Amino acid sequence: MTIQTRDQLIDALANNSSRFIIDKASLANAAAGQLFSLWSATGVPGAGSAPGTTPVIPTNATVGAIGFTNQTAPATSYLAYLWAAFGNALGSVEIHDRLLHVSGASGTITTAQTTGVACDLTTSNPGSDRIGAADYSDVSWFLEVHTDMGATGVNATVNVTYDDASTGNLAAIALGATPRRGRMYPLISAVAVRRIRGVNSVTLSATTGNAGNFGITATRQRTAVSAPVANFPVISDWAQLGLPNVPNDSCLSMIMLCSTTSTGTVRGQGKIAHG
Repeated sequence: MTIQTRDQLIDALANNSSRFIIDKASLANAAAGQLFSLWSATGVPGAGSAPGTTPVIPTNATVGAIGFTNQTAPATSYLAYLWAAFGNALGSVEIHDRLLHVSGASGTITTAQTTGVACDLTTSNPGSDRIGAADYSDVSWFLEVHTDMGATGVNATVNVTYDDASTGNLAAIALGATPRRGRMYPLISAVAVRRIRGVNSVTLSATTGNAGNFGITATRQRTAVSAPVANFPVISDWAQLGLPNVPNDSCLSMIMLCSTTSTGTVRGQGKIAHG
């Protein structure tokens, strides 16, 4: 049966949990307030690779994901304990389930690109337990840079499919000069009552001067932790984390909200309780 009491949770933490370690190297070329994926950062978990031009549903077995043991229903998994220390003060890390990703788009093509960006959660479906709400309101979408693009700042126009199957363009995204590996640009619905279900194309306003590699990533945020002081361990228990459930195959990975010009190192460990 699923964990229903605090005593069951304490027992699961002690006797039936998947322990994981985090030891991620810093990514450079950031700025305060920017979001950077730690997917490609070296360390533990290992550096994840850029996906190909066909949408992929990553899992807990994908290199780059935090590993844990899948459970047999009705047993369920929960993120129940985490301590973390960040190399930069005021660091903040969000833990997301990486639902879908695709890449292979170019920074030098100025026509509408579908290769490397076209994806839809109805055709590449990781399962309703991972997606969450049926209207996709639990899903976050990003334009993710996998290889640095050129020094010319451009705007990106992203055409999406909404939860009601209608389509439309989002507000133009200013990519700035030399979008760097790991940078994540949030994709925000242009229609207040609609949620994004998929991405159809991305059109750049000009060439960046270097092709690089970018694509689209869909995630579901599970929790977040922060530390006011550099290299000071912060311990978060199940209540502070919100005890998010972790469905089988979840591809747990980290996104840093930067406080300075790099992501800084991220070190820690945690437990995913089962029961």
